Amino acid sequence: MPRRVVRLRDEVLSADGETLRAGVAAIQAELDVAPEFPPEVEQAAQRAAKSPRLPDLDRTDLPFVTIDPATAQDLDQALHIEKSDAGYTVHYAIADVGAFVSPGDPLDEEAHKRGETLYGADSKVPLYPKALSEDAASLLADQVRPALLWTIELDGDGGTVAARVERARVRSRAKLSYAEVQEQLDNGTADPVFTLLKEVGERRQAQEAERGGVSLPLPEQEVRVDGEHWSLAFRQQHPVEQWNAQISLLTGMTAATFMVTAKTGLLRTLAPADPRDVKRLRRTARALRIDWPDDENYPAFVRSLDPATSSHAAMLVACTRLLRGSGYVGFAGELPEHTGHSAIAADYAHVTAPLRRLVDRYAGEICVALSAGDAVPGWVVDRLGELPKTMQGSTRRANQYERAVLDLVEAAVLHAHVGESFDGVVVEVDDRDQRKGDVTIREPAVEAPISDGAELPLGTDVRARLAAADPATRTIRFELA
Repeated sequence: MPRRVVRLRDEVLSADGETLRAGVAAIQAELDVAPEFPPEVEQAAQRAAKSPRLPDLDRTDLPFVTIDPATAQDLDQALHIEKSDAGYTVHYAIADVGAFVSPGDPLDEEAHKRGETLYGADSKVPLYPKALSEDAASLLADQVRPALLWTIELDGDGGTVAARVERARVRSRAKLSYAEVQEQLDNGTADPVFTLLKEVGERRQAQEAERGGVSLPLPEQEVRVDGEHWSLAFRQQHPVEQWNAQISLLTGMTAATFMVTAKTGLLRTLAPADPRDVKRLRRTARALRIDWPDDENYPAFVRSLDPATSSHAAMLVACTRLLRGSGYVGFAGELPEHTGHSAIAADYAHVTAPLRRLVDRYAGEICVALSAGDAVPGWVVDRLGELPKTMQGSTRRANQYERAVLDLVEAAVLHAHVGESFDGVVVEVDDRDQRKGDVTIREPAVEAPISDGAELPLGTDVRARLAAADPATRTIRFELA
């Protein structure tokens, strides 16, 4: 599928930003969320920003950099990699929210109500006030910041040899975007650290394949805002994003090892796929005329798929069924029955985004204590039982928010084009009624319900007529043309 800003009649289909912002405000009211914080929380953030608890260890000598979307200001991670005698040393600095937030203070209590940052178009409902999340606690360039510094030793194949995490002062040298770093790598002008990121990232990808991990290369639907005009596009991930993600996965897996060994922790889990679901996927592959050899496992099959091919795109959407049901589990003193994350094919913990997820602050505190040989703080242990439920609720709310904003923008962008036909691909068919399903429209980048009087042709290029597009109800409906 094309992943670019697509044009129809030489114009990007867009909608009025003022109208859409009003729609986003309505969504926030429906979900009872707001970007603004109570006065006491804002005041606490201002006070904390002026007096962080800075650690004694000074690692501002390490030339860290951050790599994020170009407009991001809530920078959780800074990276440095160097060659070592054994292979590589990865230094990964994570924003230390605990240097600003204390257990039970107004910031902490509000964060427990929110759970995580909500994102949608140019709107954001942050976990912490901007005085912290986009300023004093963010790993902005040329600023000394408190951080949880992970030092992970890898062998020449990218396998973990040793690891520790400790509080330290760090300073990022540059704030870079994925596009910038990828361009530098492609034209040969990149800093050596990014060449090492490529090496380590590729080695970690190979390790992922070896242990049976899998990620789905689905197109990322996004809202693009240009002044008062909002449009839709599918975005292609740069390879450097995947390599950078491997560093985050490495850190989360390392954190999980600490926790499982100590029998105290907070893990991100996903149960193994039900064999019946895998058999259903094999039937889908046969229906789509995609070869899936009997001796090829699910992760290897997924890596063989090309999302630019219509039938493969539909297959990838079907594969998302195996990734549903992820959650969190907290434990102290006894391991839970299930600790693993089947998509990663390892134990895993969220520790790399504390400015945006509540759970990462707690998991980070556990790992700092375990790495130092200290007892996990009591205030952390006391909330290990309730945090999974808190995060389950916030994840559900975040998904609702993101989907509602996308539905709003899709309906607004298409509102004036009811009755017109568009090129698309049927990517999903309802198991209970095969006359209903989902279509991905290429121009503009829309994912929406589609129906027909007969069985829908899964994985097939189609012409889809827009039957309805109502911004007020945030609904779109297509029919086969």
